[in-house]
Amino acid sequence: MTTSQKHRDFVAEPMGEKPVGSLAGIGEVLGKKLEERGFDKSHSTEQHALYFARLQAYVVLGQFLVLKKDEDLFREWLKDTCGANAKQSRDCFGCLREWCDAFL
Repeated sequence: MTTSQKHRDFVAEPMGEKPVGSLAGIGEVLGKKLEERGFDKSHSTEQHALYFARLQAYVVLGQFLVLKKDEDLFREWLKDTCGANAKQSRDCFGCLREWCDAFL
């Protein structure tokens, strides 16, 4: 399986404060939907234009870990939560799995 440059960049270094958009498979639209579903309540809904830089990838990593790194459960959660399609959810899962293998 080939990976995107975004995937390779994400797994190349510790999590830190990476924005959710740095995750493979998660772009601005899905990131916005995650925030709207309550995954970042640090600001009001009137500030949606600014949220994308604030929602951190570790929030999605936390859910990945809560679901015990189970591919089916995580991909279904991502689909249900933000409408991720099969490729987006597969890319995000693979990115987080590889990151965990390297750093946890």
